[in-house]
Amino acid sequence: MVTNLLAIITNLVAFSLLAIASSAATATTADKVLSNHATLLADSSAGLAFSLYQNIAKEKDTENIVISPVVVASSLGLVALGGKASTAAQVKTMLSADKVKDEQLHSGLAELLEEVSDSKARNVTWKISNRLYGPSTANFVDAFVKSSKKHYKFDHTKVNFKDKKGAVKSINDWAANSTDGKLPEVTKDVGKTDGAMIINAMFFKPHWDEQFHHLMVDDRVFLVSGSHTVGVPMMHRTGLYGFHEDTVNKLFILSIPLAHKKSSLLFFMPYNVEPLERLEKLLTAKQLDEWMGKLNETAVAVSLPKISVEVSHNIQKHLGALGLTEAVDKKKADMSKIFGKKDLYLSNLFHASAMEWGTDGNPMDTTVFGTDKLKNPKLFYADHPFIFLVKDTKTNTILFLGRLVRPKGDKIRDEL
Repeated sequence: MVTNLLAIITNLVAFSLLAIASSAATATTADKVLSNHATLLADSSAGLAFSLYQNIAKEKDTENIVISPVVVASSLGLVALGGKASTAAQVKTMLSADKVKDEQLHSGLAELLEEVSDSKARNVTWKISNRLYGPSTANFVDAFVKSSKKHYKFDHTKVNFKDKKGAVKSINDWAANSTDGKLPEVTKDVGKTDGAMIINAMFFKPHWDEQFHHLMVDDRVFLVSGSHTVGVPMMHRTGLYGFHEDTVNKLFILSIPLAHKKSSLLFFMPYNVEPLERLEKLLTAKQLDEWMGKLNETAVAVSLPKISVEVSHNIQKHLGALGLTEAVDKKKADMSKIFGKKDLYLSNLFHASAMEWGTDGNPMDTTVFGTDKLKNPKLFYADHPFIFLVKDTKTNTILFLGRLVRPKGDKIRDEL
């Protein structure tokens, strides 16, 4: 009997040690540390984000903006993979990674994108599809196809750009299928037909760490300008959030954690209805860090538009303005690593996103209701244009950056 008891104890100890080891291994996997070059690229992508955003914002008639800096960076990595040495050098300069070796650039960007787009770990919906289109006369180099799939998960296809109507339909059908119908249109026209084209097609839906109640949604007015309003559904709740009022720059900053608290959605809203140009000039990585450092957990009564927005930007010329001068110039481009010949260039880069903000999320923390913690809440009522960004907590990466100027909705006569 003693022998049996000892055997049982021995087995229990062994099982416990195995469980501890397994748990430690899981924790190690969950808390995987990024490599040095991936960390560098995570930091540098923020600078690229603000520069690209500000270039897009200068475009006449541009209203809503949505860009994903890490996805743009991966497209730049693809260009570096297929371009000549000087083109790769330009990409590294844009990403503040001049001293990073080529292989580290590609593996680092791949590692970063895989980390931040892990939808299970972050409990968000983020579908990313990337495609490189070549003209029907071109042939892709096998080695490039293999490397681009390995690092950037790009697929490749040829299309007859001279048949503009057919090309546009092919591109839009692919984007719609890739995003489960959330992004029905990337472009109405392919424009230049004598080069290669990169398409990023994404759908992003955050899941709040604490949900908005589906019954706390009603129809309200969104002020596009002082004389133009649209009707939108607005969702409401009061909770504890990161909050800061910048009285010098006259704006409110709100940080709402997403499920699992591995990322947050931040809102930057001016006191009153105004063009966002003044706020946009403030946007830098340094200023963002300063604002983040001033956020305090505060009781806030939040009202946000419950919206879906689809935005497509052709960022080819903006990347050219930011330093990618060779790949986008027909006379200077050498993309022979992709096509085996020099006479093709990057004629278009469509960066398209569909984004939804709904009520979905984890159950609310009801223990704070009726306590002093929610007394005298600050008001954050997002009924006029604002800037937003999704920030990853672990890597400090900006996953999305954009602005909401005109949500979908019926125009309402201004009663003010």
